Amino acid sequence: MGSYRFLLSRRWLLFGVVVILLSTFAWWLGEWQFGRLDEKKSSNSVVRTNENLPPAPVAEVLSPDQDVDPADEWRRVEATGTYDVDHTVVVRYRSNDDGAPGVQVVVPLVTDEGLSLAVDRGFLATDARSLAGIEVPPAPTGEVTVVGWVRVDGTGASTAVDLEPDGLSTRAISSDRIAQAVGRPFYDGFVDVETENGEPASGLAAHDLPDLGNGPHFFYGLQWWFFGVLALFGFGYLAYDERRRGPRGERQRPTRNPRPDRPDRPVKEKKVRQTNVRREFQRR
Repeated sequence: MGSYRFLLSRRWLLFGVVVILLSTFAWWLGEWQFGRLDEKKSSNSVVRTNENLPPAPVAEVLSPDQDVDPADEWRRVEATGTYDVDHTVVVRYRSNDDGAPGVQVVVPLVTDEGLSLAVDRGFLATDARSLAGIEVPPAPTGEVTVVGWVRVDGTGASTAVDLEPDGLSTRAISSDRIAQAVGRPFYDGFVDVETENGEPASGLAAHDLPDLGNGPHFFYGLQWWFFGVLALFGFGYLAYDERRRGPRGERQRPTRNPRPDRPDRPVKEKKVRQTNVRREFQRR
């Protein structure tokens, strides 16, 4: 056996740096996954708490000039008013849990306080490519009491509200963008309807509550850490192997017996067949 002085060579130093970088990156990815797991647990705790609270008046939870507190998302609120069906907003390019295409139907609810509340009444399965091919189930007329789950507004360019010949449409719900299109003040955030006058929204699929599972983050974190440890173990094994047997490119290959008629051409060693049959009874 030799020494480990070869580890000071340029080849092994570069190899070691690469292994350390890969192991560090794998460790960081594992930490990131476990951080995601902590965030998921914290979010699930908020949702569980809010789901079990009784509905609160909408003015106690939402405000027209303040963003929705993340701790209030999925809190149930109650509001009474009249649906403004003339300003119905269709949210395009949606799908349900089965992957069926469709749209979300958002209708402003004008409350007695004069503020409007964006109410997502539910999912409508449709293959229509334009608003002209969408027949939206009618919202209740007259005064209606809505109970629903508080949601945080979407962000980005997808929240832009487009005015089409057949109505308003968007790709993500933002009460600020809807307020600009309608020309009235709105509560910040929106509501996924649970009931209208004590009944589910007619003709529309109800919203699903969020999944409260922890997801795959724990196992993903363990996998990344395993990859980091595996890289270090592989480096150590290769170093031990080179110390014991020398560099791979300089190792002497085992010799073979040459053939008598072709001394320049090596032949493989003949393997001895292992058997319990006596020699005189063996097949020649």
